[in-house]
Amino acid sequence: MWPPPENWTLVTEFVMVGFTGTHEGRFPLFGFFLAIYLLTLTENSILVLAVAMEKRLHTPMYFFLIHLSCLDIWYTTLTVPKMLAGFGSPGGRIISYSACLTQLYLFTFLGSTECFLLAAMAYDRYVAICVPLRYQAMVGRDTCLLLAAGSWLAGFLTPALPVYFMSQLTFCGPNVIDHFFCDASPLLVLSCTDVSLKEMVDFLVSLVVLVISSFVTVVSYVRIITTVLQIHSLVGRRRAFSTCTAHLTVVSIFYGTLFFMYVRTKVASSINLNKVVSVFYAIVTPVLNPLIYSLRNTEVKGALYRVISKRKQIVK
Repeated sequence: MWPPPENWTLVTEFVMVGFTGTHEGRFPLFGFFLAIYLLTLTENSILVLAVAMEKRLHTPMYFFLIHLSCLDIWYTTLTVPKMLAGFGSPGGRIISYSACLTQLYLFTFLGSTECFLLAAMAYDRYVAICVPLRYQAMVGRDTCLLLAAGSWLAGFLTPALPVYFMSQLTFCGPNVIDHFFCDASPLLVLSCTDVSLKEMVDFLVSLVVLVISSFVTVVSYVRIITTVLQIHSLVGRRRAFSTCTAHLTVVSIFYGTLFFMYVRTKVASSINLNKVVSVFYAIVTPVLNPLIYSLRNTEVKGALYRVISKRKQIVK
């Protein structure tokens, strides 16, 4: 990286446009995102409580589900409150350079962790359906802890190189980020130095994370489908598939949007489209996950009902 000329003014803070440019729909959007955020916190918190309090749900699948719910809470908390502040006053849209890089690091960390965690959940479903007699031995307490810790560690290390290269770029104005959080693509547009190396690093790191995690998921489900199709009973097939439906739905939504957003070499093909897709996987998906996992699961619905009933009794 070449140092900037002396007459350049280095950027020390950014202004995030978010959705504040749409003046007509400003208040409805604020209400919508606030409602989604509060619903996300409520749904995921209740789900964590239900799994923690119900002994029948103390299994590997629900152990991973607690981690997924915690990720969803932190995911939205990292982006939505700052975006909501931007609807109130111009000062709410300002974020310092260091805070912007920190948000970028944490967002990438949480997203990568979710990729690896979903892969671990796919492995759990594979063992449960394909080799049920060895389930306790292959997915015991130590294995679950190892898979969860490995997912968090791998996720934490993933953004180290991309964020380091981002910190080496020079930003000398303009400083307006056309997004609702500090994502890599809109930041690269603002850099006044060559971003080709940084762009390639982002592409390769994203590709490695997505390919490794999705490979584990795809292989697991290929084995699952092969095993289920060998079951002669139609009821048995439905029961086997029903244990995977929720996870497969979450995986399809999450990976579909991530592949669209990050496995590209161009800095920004459509900023507005990027914002819409980002809203979907960063805000909408976390509010859908608890619903997807609970609507067709009688055990979870029963546990949720008991938790809500206990809370009503305490309030009374």
